[in-house]
Amino acid sequence: MNRPQRQLSAIRNAARGRKSVSPELAQTLALRVSQNLAGGRLAHETLSDREFQTLRFIAGGKKLAEIATAMSLSPKTVSVYRARLMEKIKLRNNAELTRYAILNQLVE
Repeated sequence: MNRPQRQLSAIRNAARGRKSVSPELAQTLALRVSQNLAGGRLAHETLSDREFQTLRFIAGGKKLAEIATAMSLSPKTVSVYRARLMEKIKLRNNAELTRYAILNQLVE
């Protein structure tokens, strides 16, 4: 559906008292709902402090060695934190992790 068609559809929905959501907003909402946990907590709120730090460093574009140095840890330990946080938040790669961090305003 092109933009004018979406706008016309939104106007018709509004006239019927219905809500209208763009595909982009629908995707964002679906992502947030799927990442919410029981009790209204966001997935990243279940991370340990070190896992959360690792998340922010990765989303900020830092490399494994840089993260290890900044956190005074071995690269292997940072890899373990990354694996744990990816499992907890149910993400598959650094791109998804970065998107999650941006959507949840965890990085500047």
